[in-house]
Amino acid sequence: MKDKIILLVEDNPDDEALTLRALDKNNLSTAVMVAHDGAEALDYLFGTGAYADRDTSMTPRVILLDLKLPKVDGLEVLRRLRTDVRTRHLPVVILTSSDEEQDIIDSYSLGANSYIRKPVDFAQFNEAVRQLKQYWLLLNKAQSMGKEE
Repeated sequence: MKDKIILLVEDNPDDEALTLRALDKNNLSTAVMVAHDGAEALDYLFGTGAYADRDTSMTPRVILLDLKLPKVDGLEVLRRLRTDVRTRHLPVVILTSSDEEQDIIDSYSLGANSYIRKPVDFAQFNEAVRQLKQYWLLLNKAQSMGKEE
């Protein structure tokens, strides 16, 4: 699983800890990169700012993206990912506490692959992470990134 990087974009320390705990319980914690705001996520993905020396050919297999983020919100991160040929096909799972219908509509309109409301109960959340692992990291066939269309 080490080559199957998960990018977790989460600003809330409690939600980050909960997600990392669930990922660890599902043997995925060693493959997680955490960005604490939308700007950091974009820097990581595009190899800019603090990540200017990062090998951008190593792309995440899936991005777990919160919507309510400082600096650059999740919908803007998604918008930028979908407009760049290098990242337009990266799987993005919105993982948020928002159950607002407009957030769901906007997420799918901008190209989200999935929208999951964070369960409050750890057992439910752990099961959601287990299913994410099963589908996005084991079953789903990822497209090679970085190739122009």
